[in-house]
Amino acid sequence: MISQPLVSIIIPCYNAEEYIEACINSVILQDYENWECIIINDGSKDNTLDLINKFTEKDDRIRVI
Repeated sequence: MISQPLVSIIIPCYNAEEYIEACINSVILQDYENWECIIINDGSKDNTLDLINKFTEKDDRIRVI
């Protein structure tokens, strides 16, 4: 079996509370399985970070910086 290369998906966000869940869900629902998602939160002042942290608790392929 040929292993799939790791694909890194980088999502920058700032005050993306309205869209971040849909964005992350679109990554999770991909058919390709060997990926990591690195989310760069640039000091959001809304609930963006709280929403991202819920995903990091469920999926260890998702990291937040």
